[in-house]
Amino acid sequence: MKISNNDLQRYSKQIILKNIGIIGQKRILKSKVAIIGIGGLGCPLVLYLANSGVGNIGLIDHDKIDLSNLNRQILFNTTDVGKYKVKEAKKKINEINKNIKVKIFKEKLTKKNIKNILSKFDIICDGTDNYETRYLINDYCLKHKKILISAAISKFEGQVFNFNFKRNIPCFRCFMPEVPDEDNNCETAGIVPSLAGITGTLQANEVLKTILKTKNDLVGKILIFNLLTLHFRKIKLTKDINCIKECIKK
Repeated sequence: MKISNNDLQRYSKQIILKNIGIIGQKRILKSKVAIIGIGGLGCPLVLYLANSGVGNIGLIDHDKIDLSNLNRQILFNTTDVGKYKVKEAKKKINEINKNIKVKIFKEKLTKKNIKNILSKFDIICDGTDNYETRYLINDYCLKHKKILISAAISKFEGQVFNFNFKRNIPCFRCFMPEVPDEDNNCETAGIVPSLAGITGTLQANEVLKTILKTKNDLVGKILIFNLLTLHFRKIKLTKDINCIKECIKK
């Protein structure tokens, strides 16, 4: 793959980094990343991946933009209210770089369509806000040995996971074996806008580290942080063998 003069100039400030260089930038340009949920997490994730040069991006979300989304979903503004998130997000990506190939899926992810949608992508990013979809994505990625970069936010706390299922590591069900009685999301629990931006940016950083094949201490762990205390901690997840077997059966 040859990098154009335009790309050399556009990405010059990251190409000069020892951990990226020309080879790393080629990897970024060739990468195929799917983003599920174009909300508070998905918006900063889209922006940083597009601006970094990720060459192939899939956007999966069936929702339309609501006025209450605008405090944290930084891709959108008041003129976008009532429009589909994936369509407007694609427009924003094209404004950043028209050479990025963007595939949109204006539908809810289900057992019936998940393989058809995600099979063409190497890295899957989960920015959804309900446990049913999170388990569905986890089970698919584990079974097909996909790399899953997942994040969650609520109130003042953020969580980031790197499930590289090419390795023998725990999954999301190992961390949370049963679905809680209530979804703990922005709509029900509230959210400080900056938390979405920081967590989505950390999620984008995990994607880039994965593409560049840099040493990653987060694989098989969870990063938890609180914006009020500025306390960050990493916790090693424990693998449940029975859980892994159940995931693969699904």
